Amino acid sequence: MKRVRLGVNGPWVSQICFGSLAVSPLQGRVSPAEGQEIFRYACELGIDWVDTAEIYENYRLLAPVLAEFPAVRVVSKSYAVTYEEMENSLALARDELGRDFIDIFLLHEQEGLLTLRGHSEAWERLIEARDAGQVGWIGISTHTVNGVREGCLFPGMQVIQTILNYAGLGIVGGSSAQMLAAVRLASEVGVGVYAMKVFGGGHLMRTAKEAMDYIMGLPDVPAMALGMSARAEVDYNVRYVSGLPLDDETVAGVDCRERQLTIADWCDGCGECLDSCPSQALSLVKTGSEVAAKCVVDKRRCVLCGYCGRVCRHFCLKIV
Repeated sequence: MKRVRLGVNGPWVSQICFGSLAVSPLQGRVSPAEGQEIFRYACELGIDWVDTAEIYENYRLLAPVLAEFPAVRVVSKSYAVTYEEMENSLALARDELGRDFIDIFLLHEQEGLLTLRGHSEAWERLIEARDAGQVGWIGISTHTVNGVREGCLFPGMQVIQTILNYAGLGIVGGSSAQMLAAVRLASEVGVGVYAMKVFGGGHLMRTAKEAMDYIMGLPDVPAMALGMSARAEVDYNVRYVSGLPLDDETVAGVDCRERQLTIADWCDGCGECLDSCPSQALSLVKTGSEVAAKCVVDKRRCVLCGYCGRVCRHFCLKIV
């Protein structure tokens, strides 16, 4: 598989990153043992980096496979705000992943300059970790245009993971054209950018070729993190980016079943899930004779990340 470089001075990695959200408890598609087997298979086929996050709660799932493939790079992310919180996040990642060195560490879901300033202590700790050789490169993940546009100019920024797909699903604070302009700026200043939600959380799986062609045609986006929860998906993705023929069996093995976020009838409208949604797809609506408002989802905006389900105390939100 083709290897690419993230940014001017970033790491060399395979064109595909293994997006481990698909094998995390947040999405619950596979068992831990199945998730390990799929990750192992991806490594065997040449995918040499994995994207995870503290919120995914799958460090221990990934660790045994990482021990088998020590050259595989790790990206992790944290919502840490303070210096101490980031210290704890780094320690947790190193301990549960079984790695003294984390290749790339990102501030999770930054929206722009204001949130970056609000996370200044955590960023300071990341810079220290990088300078001490505990972390290779640092950066942010974002769903917003400003996150890329303002983040790439933030002192010390090296890597940005951003949402990108041909339909513009999940992009917040601007259009696809504005996001691409921000990505171009990041590339021009030497920041490495890689794409996530290439298939729009599964909404674009029926047009998978178009979705992947779109990203592969962007000169400023050398790589993409793809969620994979089946060997057939690994086969399809690796063969496609490598320019290898896709036989009928490989194509048929990819699960194109449309998933959706479901909200149970017992939702009490507490609203805790709204702030957890990076795509701003959730809202509270009162309908008919209902006494209280309940959560509803805008399916056009939802990218099926599962973050909302993690904070729902009544387990109302599930991806099925």
